[in-house]
Amino acid sequence: MTSRTRMNVYFSSDLLKQVEGLALRRNVSKSAVIEAAVASFLSGDTTERLEAAMSRRLDKLGRQFDMLDEDVAILGETLSLFVQFWLTMTPPLSDSAKQSARIKGNERFEGFMQTLGKRLASGDRFLKELSRDMDSLPDLSSQGQSEADGNQP
Repeated sequence: MTSRTRMNVYFSSDLLKQVEGLALRRNVSKSAVIEAAVASFLSGDTTERLEAAMSRRLDKLGRQFDMLDEDVAILGETLSLFVQFWLTMTPPLSDSAKQSARIKGNERFEGFMQTLGKRLASGDRFLKELSRDMDSLPDLSSQGQSEADGNQP
């Protein structure tokens, strides 16, 4: 059994409340909390733990940034294809049809905005659905390779 020496120290009331709260949550004595804190302070591993925590956070941010980059690329390609398709397939309107088309377009746009608002409020996201759909598809690159080798899927 380890020998212990009694020591009287003074803490601010706020710090003492934090120590007492931690001791209650962990179901240990206040002395054990203080001893662990002092041991950690003196051991010098605090810097290493802080660096490890920062490294984990930076890694997580990097992964989130990569996902955002991919999402923006998908959105850019989607918009590009839509505009190209729309410009190719939509015939020009005569002057007499432009006013009714403008009114109908405003009505349809209002419906689009309402639907968009509902989807955003519900948390449903197209890119999440797309991601799940893409994960469930067979790997086309390996399928193409096996067909090139003369194997049927």
